[in-house]
Amino acid sequence: MSAPKGTASGSKPPFWLGGGVHGCLFQIAFNTPATSPAHPIDQTKYRMQVLQSRTTMLATLYKFALRDGIPSLWSGLSASILRQSTYSTARFGLYNFLSRKLQQQSGSAKASTASTIVCAGVAGGLAGMVGNPTEVVLVRMCADGAKPPAERFGYSNGVSALYRIWKDEGIRVFGRGLTANIVRSVLMITHHNLHRYAAAKRTLLSRTGLQDDIRTHALASLFAGTVATTACAPADVLKSRIQSAAKGSTSQLMQVVREGLRTEGPAFLMKGWTPAWLRLTPHTVLTFVFMEKLQELVQLSTSPAPIRATV
Repeated sequence: MSAPKGTASGSKPPFWLGGGVHGCLFQIAFNTPATSPAHPIDQTKYRMQVLQSRTTMLATLYKFALRDGIPSLWSGLSASILRQSTYSTARFGLYNFLSRKLQQQSGSAKASTASTIVCAGVAGGLAGMVGNPTEVVLVRMCADGAKPPAERFGYSNGVSALYRIWKDEGIRVFGRGLTANIVRSVLMITHHNLHRYAAAKRTLLSRTGLQDDIRTHALASLFAGTVATTACAPADVLKSRIQSAAKGSTSQLMQVVREGLRTEGPAFLMKGWTPAWLRLTPHTVLTFVFMEKLQELVQLSTSPAPIRATV
């Protein structure tokens, strides 16, 4: 009897393929001071989002590096690894799980566009809820240097920050910015990590002479990353401002929106776009190239694997 579609042996792909291993390894390998500029760019994005100025990315990066020293650009790295290991694990794992279940119930070899978007939206929303506490920590640690000394949180690392928030401010603070984070996560996963990537890949394979190889994966990821950066920018800015607010400060979504529009105009919703694109796009390319190779290693077939496009 032939093995069921999905793997050569008929076994299901492991949940960790959805994000845990690739997420942690990517952060450790690429988000360290010795190997990549990814974290300083991410940190600069958060600082630009919370500052009420129109300083460019390079000017912001230079300003804080000159004031606090180059090593300070990697403050918040532990929170970035912590966030990646929770949010990304849930995001990819839930999407692949839900997509496989829908395909099994429908009996079709290929998920429809509508079902793909639904799975991506649900997975993104749930992942946003799971990762919100670590998101609060990440935003606060990265944005700390942009605040006056009296307003800084001064967390030493991601784990310590989680404990201090729970002890000093209460567990409810872990839910700060949850609405904006869920919206961002849904947009991110539907426009970037899964649906848009798969759609771009299908288009490249069907309308060009490209093969299903690393070049096609990189081009599809580049497109997906650009779309995701633009679609997610407003929710990302609002999330950062809400989560970085100190106790007693404005932390309600509509208050943040009104204040930003009043003092800075609509353009404030796109703050940090450049560093967000520079950080997200290489991450997107590396993530999907790695994911494709992982799928090959566990011998997944192209038809039931949610992110492997078929023509």
